[in-house]
Amino acid sequence: MSIELGSLLMPSLAPEVSIAEGQQAALNEIALLDSLGFSEAWIGEHFTAPWEPCPAPDLLIAQALQKTQQIRLGPLGHLLPYHHPIELAHRAAYLDHMAQGRYQLGVGISALPSDRELFALDSAPDTNRDMTFESLEMMTRLWAEGDQEMTGKYWSCGKVQTNLAGLGYHLKPYTQPHPPIAIAGLTPGSRNHKLAGERGYIPVSLSVSPDHRITAAHWSAVEEGAARVQRVPNRNDWRIVRDIYVAPTDEEARELALNGMMGRCWQEFLLPVYLGLGLGPFLKKSPEMHEDQIDLEYVADNLWFVGSPETVAQKIMDMYGATGGFGKLVILSYHSEKERTNWERSLRLLTEDVLPRCNAAIDATTAAQRLRESSAQLTD
Repeated sequence: MSIELGSLLMPSLAPEVSIAEGQQAALNEIALLDSLGFSEAWIGEHFTAPWEPCPAPDLLIAQALQKTQQIRLGPLGHLLPYHHPIELAHRAAYLDHMAQGRYQLGVGISALPSDRELFALDSAPDTNRDMTFESLEMMTRLWAEGDQEMTGKYWSCGKVQTNLAGLGYHLKPYTQPHPPIAIAGLTPGSRNHKLAGERGYIPVSLSVSPDHRITAAHWSAVEEGAARVQRVPNRNDWRIVRDIYVAPTDEEARELALNGMMGRCWQEFLLPVYLGLGLGPFLKKSPEMHEDQIDLEYVADNLWFVGSPETVAQKIMDMYGATGGFGKLVILSYHSEKERTNWERSLRLLTEDVLPRCNAAIDATTAAQRLRESSAQLTD
């Protein structure tokens, strides 16, 4: 097993930057990622976050498909409580045809209370998650079985009854029975990850803890869900999202990350949101820490993978070993137009230096394991 690289573009955008400038920057970033050999890029969706001003990731994806050759693209994710599943199933299928096999559908339940409030949704615990699961059920049934009567708690689907010639449900996805579906989770034991294991969806871990055991517990939830239906999940499908910045030295990487868009986005947006949502315990090195100790420098030193190629490779391999292995490392891409030279250097160091180090170490470990197994069989 080896690691491939992906990227998540929220897309972050400082509030003073125009929407059009941010859109073009995101398209430029995806084209660069494609040229560097990234296997996939994901684009977020939110409605009430000025730092993530993208309510329609599929519009960016449609443009990015025309500017790229190999990279797989998808939303991460469409927030299913805010879309009628039949309408979204058609949009996703249509985009899947446009992508000709390069489309992946990422979904989410929506973590921002402001999005939920804007849509005037029930704020009861797990309402958004229940809506998400119901929506997925309707979308996949429509794709696999065609139009039919479906009545859920939140939505309904009808069967086309007209006898007018030439009318009826017809838009199946390009990828059969449907494009790959990814669902993200952040907390250990997440129902999202259990569903991924049960349905064979792509599990995505939003990993924001310095304790890799918390991230490892995400995979345990995938395995629990898979065991319900006697599936064996594949760790190659597992995506882990981390912040990464690489420079020739540890000191330069830390300085660039802290004083660039990564640092500003965390300082002004991400850190206040995580703490405001009650996620502080996941950010701590120990339960005894006070939340007022979780400042930007703490984040840089404990949550980010920042440093020289040697340092970042070691951080990745520490997480790889502690979690039992994963197939995709998804980095966060920020709006970095004012630091383009340094950010592009970081991406090149990651692809040309860090990743080969990691995969060489994985290959060596795998070979040693096979040798031990062969020796044990000969002994038996």
